[in-house]
Amino acid sequence: MSLPSSNFSAHNRPVTTPAITTERLTLRPVSPEDAADLADGGTGGLAWVDGGPFDGTRRAAGGLVRAAAVGVYDPAWGMYALIRNEDGKAVGGMGFHGAPTGGRVEIGYDLAEPARGHGYATEALHALTARTLQHPDVATVLAKTEPENKPSRSVLTRSGFRHTAEENGLLVYELTP
Repeated sequence: MSLPSSNFSAHNRPVTTPAITTERLTLRPVSPEDAADLADGGTGGLAWVDGGPFDGTRRAAGGLVRAAAVGVYDPAWGMYALIRNEDGKAVGGMGFHGAPTGGRVEIGYDLAEPARGHGYATEALHALTARTLQHPDVATVLAKTEPENKPSRSVLTRSGFRHTAEENGLLVYELTP
């Protein structure tokens, strides 16, 4: 999925959102250019663990590209590549489903298969939500997951989210300060 150059000019600036570093990961902001490469089946300029990037990361990258194309992309509410500090390999993606509205912002994530079960999603989610909840426009971070996705439900629970509702067959979890 490529971004037309005529729409790129308004957004062709460096990503100004800083990376977030945890004990084992760096959450690196994904630029519209790297997102376009990911959405097109590329690597987004990253070295990935086997099996990566996962389909959810590619779909999220496509969403970022579409947002940039219509002029609503905001780097503060974009996407991050989850990069292992020990070897520089990307293990997954995490980011927002747009800017906050009404004090609420939705977050999503996924990991490449070999990176699952090591606590990376929980570690990254803790770091990103801690920064997100400091933003004056955010009172609640929400996430949605399939009822059968027990690992994702566990990540959310370990990260302090609580199950609050069901919506369109998905479980809704919320985190507040």
